[in-house]
Amino acid sequence: MRVLTVSGSVRRESTNANALRALALVAPEPLRVEMVESLDTLPHFNPDLDADGATPPPPVAALRARLRAAEAVVISTPEYAHGIPGVLKNALDWLVSDGTLVGKRVLLLNATPPAQFAYASLAEILRTMNWQVIGAVELPLRGKKLSGEEIARHPDLASRLRDALAMLNPSG
Repeated sequence: MRVLTVSGSVRRESTNANALRALALVAPEPLRVEMVESLDTLPHFNPDLDADGATPPPPVAALRARLRAAEAVVISTPEYAHGIPGVLKNALDWLVSDGTLVGKRVLLLNATPPAQFAYASLAEILRTMNWQVIGAVELPLRGKKLSGEEIARHPDLASRLRDALAMLNPSG
């Protein structure tokens, strides 16, 4: 099973990105976990560039192709002013018209609880887009400044991540 992860932060060593890197490290075979690391390369959403018959900008086409190829998606994002970061909202806006993502299984990974407003908003956006939000998992990393490797080596955190991956299995 191919899982694509998306961090709502563009910081290179963000807590959210490191949690997703750890997820890839603890993933059992045959799961393949890959991360989108280029949300900041997407142009600002412009419906004129996404009209029927138009060829989307190359970074948008690449993101859509990666998402289509994945069987499930995990999103981890910081919360800014009780909302999702603009870069993540911009990416989601580019995906609204792409009907191939309808029904896509998605898990939300909250790496910095008690952040909750961004996750409620994100779940609402994804459900509106007809993605299948299968759940949300909290990983208590706020203020810990751990690398992906350190998170993956931590017994409790690694166990929580493996449990999150198990939720992605459509056969239960």
